[in-house]
Amino acid sequence: MGGSAMLTYLLFLGAWIALSTARHFNRSGLITLEEAWIPAQFFDLVNTTPVPGNPPEGVSDAQFLSDFVDVHNQRLKTMDAVGISYMVLSFASPGPQGFSDPVQAQQVAVEGNNALAAVIANDTFRFGGLASLSMHNATEAAIELRRAVTELGLLGAILNDYQQSGADNSTLLFYDSTEYDPFWQMVQELDVPVYLHPRTPVSSLIKLEWSGARSFLIGAAWQFAAGTSEHALSLCINGVFDRFPNVTVILGHMGEHIPSDLFRIDQQLGLEAVPMKKTIAEYYQTNIVQTTSAVFSEPLLDFHISQIGADRILFSIDYPWQSLEVGANFMHGVKLDAKTKAAISTNNAIDVLRLNR
Repeated sequence: MGGSAMLTYLLFLGAWIALSTARHFNRSGLITLEEAWIPAQFFDLVNTTPVPGNPPEGVSDAQFLSDFVDVHNQRLKTMDAVGISYMVLSFASPGPQGFSDPVQAQQVAVEGNNALAAVIANDTFRFGGLASLSMHNATEAAIELRRAVTELGLLGAILNDYQQSGADNSTLLFYDSTEYDPFWQMVQELDVPVYLHPRTPVSSLIKLEWSGARSFLIGAAWQFAAGTSEHALSLCINGVFDRFPNVTVILGHMGEHIPSDLFRIDQQLGLEAVPMKKTIAEYYQTNIVQTTSAVFSEPLLDFHISQIGADRILFSIDYPWQSLEVGANFMHGVKLDAKTKAAISTNNAIDVLRLNR
């Protein structure tokens, strides 16, 4: 075989191998992104530190905790029953963000990522994972993200709002300063998304803001969205997306209210000398996408489509806090045209997670 023929053959062979080893979804089943899991080795920690929130109606506390650990039994059976073709797992909040000691937080992240990669290794056509990261140090976070993506095959990262730190747990680290640029640089180089997810407040904030009857607002009722949306908006106004224009951040729970308030946010920020190059609405077109997790309201979905576009919305459920059946039935039943429904339920996730590359 001549040199040119050999080159042609090798190019064909390389293309065939790449094609045969890539994930190829049938684009019909649901893909869901914000589904919690807890490594078995950290289950005792959960039993001593209660998971925030309540189980779905009809689910016992014992079953609720068991659902966090299970992947291939009841979780997978229910996925099959309700038409979920692919689920992205992530360490339940707060994960490493709940550890003020940097060494312990890093250990939890590394062990959690190893465990996640192991638990999905034999079924990567049904399950993917997002890496947990200690955010005490931006460079160390970048290194662990690179390992998780390039060596473990995880699809991106999940950050449970701020990183608590300090001897009294009340030093809060946010990721909008230039100190975190090494992390965002790695995110951009790897071309993977970061899911910014809520967490419960540290004890000092609970005493300051959420005491008494206000404690009922902690969690999904209000505080989750209030805290996470503030953090997401701070990424915009402090120029993270200007410095790293190809970064994608995912927000859950219908964008933690932001698209519902875009008019007022941008109107007021437009009156200030804010150090950002675009409006929040524009960042939503280039750098931010959102999921439907735990918000199964068709009128709200329709409104958000009108505000940010269907291509910026991805389906999710928020299991096990929410029922897989209820979430899937919502998506199956929404009155959208076939193209829009397929985009939100499946195709947008394929694009954001780069599942077919």
